[in-house]
Amino acid sequence: MGKRGKIRPMSQDPDEDKTIYKVVVNHEEQYSIWPADRENALGWSDAGKTGTKAECLAYIKEVWTDMRPLSLRKKMEEAGQ
Repeated sequence: MGKRGKIRPMSQDPDEDKTIYKVVVNHEEQYSIWPADRENALGWSDAGKTGTKAECLAYIKEVWTDMRPLSLRKKMEEAGQ
């Protein structure tokens, strides 16, 4: 929300988007981005990276190398797969 409680629309044009984002992660080790000035959604915590949308998405691409949820990875390990 903006300074007066109004919801700010996020720009679709990356050249216009001046929003600073943060990378967030959930208990299944799934990543997303969130405006840095907003409180995290329930179940998500800071992953330690902030920056432009492009910077945050590049970080996610680098660290999120296995798209399977953590619970699935664990079950597959237990099954020997």
